[in-house]
Amino acid sequence: MRRLSFLLRPGWVALALVVVAFAYLCLTVLAPWQLGKNTKTSRENNQIEASLSADPVPVTSLLPKQDSSAPDAQWRRVTATGRYLPDTQVLERLRVIGGSPAYEVLNAFAVDGGPTVLVSRGFVHPEHGTDVPPIQTPPPGTVTITARLRDSETAGDKQPLNAGGYQQVYVIDTRQIAGLVKTPLAGSYLQLVENQPGGLEAVPLPQLDAGPFLSYGIQWIAFGILAPLGLGYFTYTEIRTRRAEAARKAAHEASSAPMSTEDKLADRYGRRR
Repeated sequence: MRRLSFLLRPGWVALALVVVAFAYLCLTVLAPWQLGKNTKTSRENNQIEASLSADPVPVTSLLPKQDSSAPDAQWRRVTATGRYLPDTQVLERLRVIGGSPAYEVLNAFAVDGGPTVLVSRGFVHPEHGTDVPPIQTPPPGTVTITARLRDSETAGDKQPLNAGGYQQVYVIDTRQIAGLVKTPLAGSYLQLVENQPGGLEAVPLPQLDAGPFLSYGIQWIAFGILAPLGLGYFTYTEIRTRRAEAARKAAHEASSAPMSTEDKLADRYGRRR
């Protein structure tokens, strides 16, 4: 045990704590974070792919009530007949679409025989830097639209603001926007496809790319496993080095020990037979 006492020195204790904390962070935070993003991306890719060949269904079949949401049907094409509600326009700011800044335009839409839903009518590009351009108002009266079902986002601590005469938000959080327009909204929202009543320039579908999240997650798992193994290897190397030094020291002390009288006489006259 004395040979292992060096492990209790402050430097080694600090190194062990750092390695344990790093491995814990890799295996419980960083790896699950990246693997979770990979799962979400793969799920969205599968939903988008499935929606390309599926026929549109009535929105009331997926959102039958005012408080309904349909996360398992995200990107599914739906149809809705109803009317745009006046004075409910909100802009999502700081969007980048096609590599250019944009505002996404949102309006409440009352579905006949169904809930009131938030509709993303598309986007417009700002003018003169960040100025909101003139936005065409949606048509009055009853219309039928085709759109894609989308999950509501979470605003967190991102508060809306009034700029340029428009209520603006940072994410499409249906609960937050319902408070702004003073109208109950369903938990999921609709994103118009091309050439729809009230539609602007349609928001394109995301690219079907799995991204690097799986490989990043595997890398963090590998780091979490290799860090303790590396500490063990360095500890084993240090023990071997210390044992070798102790053996050399013992051999040196033995070779340099003083000769006894008998050994001196034997060296000089030889030993008796």
